[in-house]
Amino acid sequence: MVIGPNGEQMGIKKLDDALTLANYAGLDLVLMNAGATPAVAKIMDYNKFKYEKQKKLKEAQKKQRETNKEVKEYRLSVTIDVHDFETRTKNAQGYLEKGHKIKGLIRFKGRQMAHTELGRDVLLKFASALSDYADIESEPKLEGRSMYIILAPKK
Repeated sequence: MVIGPNGEQMGIKKLDDALTLANYAGLDLVLMNAGATPAVAKIMDYNKFKYEKQKKLKEAQKKQRETNKEVKEYRLSVTIDVHDFETRTKNAQGYLEKGHKIKGLIRFKGRQMAHTELGRDVLLKFASALSDYADIESEPKLEGRSMYIILAPKK
């Protein structure tokens, strides 16, 4: 079964006849479905067909990457130093600009559990440092020995 370059059905043809038709049109004869009875072949520009197929595949992969944004986790501590804090905020800013969510996490050790408000202050300071790039999605929550905050990029 041969399909013409404009999508019209040309009927069932012998292989030699189909190749001759494709040659006259200056195009290629491409086997589309070998498993069908009769096999389906189309007269087309094969390089253009491959290019369009590759373009669609890249577009699909791009859309898939956009939907699979990750949650990046940043571990902070109650006693974090200024430079370490600035480094983490700068790094988190880059991920927020890419569209990822950020999870700020503090693990309390030993007697730090008695002063969880200090950890909360660090997390809120982290959120305020990124306030130009992110909104607070969930307020700081304490779960066991760790407290976390989730920041989502601004639209």
